[in-house]
Amino acid sequence: MIALVTFPWVAVPLYWVFGRNTLVGYVQARKSDNELLNLQVNALETSIKPHRIDPDGPFLTTAVRIGGIPVTRGNDADLLIDGEEIFAQIFNSIAKAKDYLLIHFYIIKSDRVGTRFKEALIERAQAGVRVHFLFDELGSHKLPNSYLEDLQKAGVECFAFGRTRKWWSRLQLNFRNHRKIIVIDGNDAFIGGVNVGDEYLGRDENFGQWRDTHLRLQGPAVQAVQMVFLEDWYWATHQIPDLDWNCKHEKEDASVAIVPTGPSDERPSFQLLVAEAANTARSKLWIASPYFVPDDGILTALQTAALRGVDVRILLPEKPDHLLVWLSSFTYYRQTLPYGIRLFRYSEGFMHQKAFLIDNKVAAVGTGNLDNRSLRLNFEITAILTAQEHVYEVAGMFNEDFDRAREVDRDEFLEKPLPFRLAAKLARLLAPIQ
Repeated sequence: MIALVTFPWVAVPLYWVFGRNTLVGYVQARKSDNELLNLQVNALETSIKPHRIDPDGPFLTTAVRIGGIPVTRGNDADLLIDGEEIFAQIFNSIAKAKDYLLIHFYIIKSDRVGTRFKEALIERAQAGVRVHFLFDELGSHKLPNSYLEDLQKAGVECFAFGRTRKWWSRLQLNFRNHRKIIVIDGNDAFIGGVNVGDEYLGRDENFGQWRDTHLRLQGPAVQAVQMVFLEDWYWATHQIPDLDWNCKHEKEDASVAIVPTGPSDERPSFQLLVAEAANTARSKLWIASPYFVPDDGILTALQTAALRGVDVRILLPEKPDHLLVWLSSFTYYRQTLPYGIRLFRYSEGFMHQKAFLIDNKVAAVGTGNLDNRSLRLNFEITAILTAQEHVYEVAGMFNEDFDRAREVDRDEFLEKPLPFRLAAKLARLLAPIQ
């Protein structure tokens, strides 16, 4: 407010770039009376109805109300750990596509894995498969036009999320689509932390091994992921592709909830999801996030969970990929460690996964981080798993990650050199826009 009053000619443009936190246009598009879009929504509701189940417990009840998509049974979920396994599954599934591919990534690069990804899409498009390719224009700002031109020449439909908005919207940095989604023929879906780039395969010498987690889904949850993509696609293109809404009931019969969150929601949806995880946890809350710049609401929920005896652990990277966010995380030590929250720094490479575990009863894998952008400003997607085999698998993954991490000492930040502490505190001032 001081800036607006004192330097309005500077503050107003900066507010337009950094300050806005609602995306009205997306809401209007999602609530559109477009007949074709409503037909798709109705098709999903009809197809998913025989597979929907009531949420089990307060956290799932809240998650369903936040995301607006019911819990379904009849699913299978494969936990994919690190780039080699993740991309092997992705390329194998893409090669089997017969009807259509839905692709969205926040970051796509034209390096070795990016070129292979492009070639895989071109091969399917030339084989007659419809390929709908969506990317975030800011996250993929380094993607050359030649990359997109090669895809378009092969018949791939390429669009940047948000490019159809008014020209001045391109000047503001909020409202990024941070989701990573692949859907193959309505049968398989992939979501998680991995984008398309060589670093996710450990090929960047600055990071070394890249620790990340993805999910492959089959069953009615695929149609839920498909609907999330469709809404993004419609916002970017005003087109409705012909998709298969017939749910396939898998023999594993696992329960899965898909929770989309973002600035088009009436409330800060991902913030509420994380806060509810802390509020409902009774024995354990383990969270992995590459960025830890929580707001006061999340901090309070984590603090009270630890004070009532919950084993609250936050897994963070030792190495930074975004310096300001990494520096900011050190200033939260005094607001976490004294309350009994345990912080761990992953030491073997760079940790980029986004996952959490509640009481060995609920596990989640998705795209959201513990920073202001994911909590309020980015479009994210999270899969909630409740089948015991999946929950135990995620718990085992966490245990292995903690074994590769060091626990943070409460005096660690105070022992840092004065310039480091000053830099961290200055970075903390910018936390709302990081």
